[in-house]
Amino acid sequence: MTEHSKHAFGSPHADLMGTQFEGFDREREEITLRFDAPESFVTQRGSVQGGLVAGFLDEVMGWAHVWATDHVEAPLSLEISMSLLKPVPAGPLVGKGRVVRRGRKVIFLEAELFDLSGALLARATSTAIPTPRPTGDT
Repeated sequence: MTEHSKHAFGSPHADLMGTQFEGFDREREEITLRFDAPESFVTQRGSVQGGLVAGFLDEVMGWAHVWATDHVEAPLSLEISMSLLKPVPAGPLVGKGRVVRRGRKVIFLEAELFDLSGALLARATSTAIPTPRPTGDT
């Protein structure tokens, strides 16, 4: 694991989501992260609460941009749109995030969240502003 990924995935919120780096495809500007949604994220309906699902999708979209800019920039979200396609269970999940278009003033990102069988559970798009990546520990 690179120093960048150690820093990124050692933050408290990433630890809470069980975030693990799986890979980055530079040509597609697509990152794959694994998550482990804890039982504490599950509502009485039996699936992960929607706002927390948005957190997984936001995380993977953000890291797609960070990796696409060699860890120089981080996106500042202006808008996130999410569709929940199936109930998201506790346990292992796979997130794929990619840069759709990156300009000097605006970035367009998208993400999908899958279960381990490959079933698509949720997807999101984001419009963001490119900003210098913070250098703090979180």
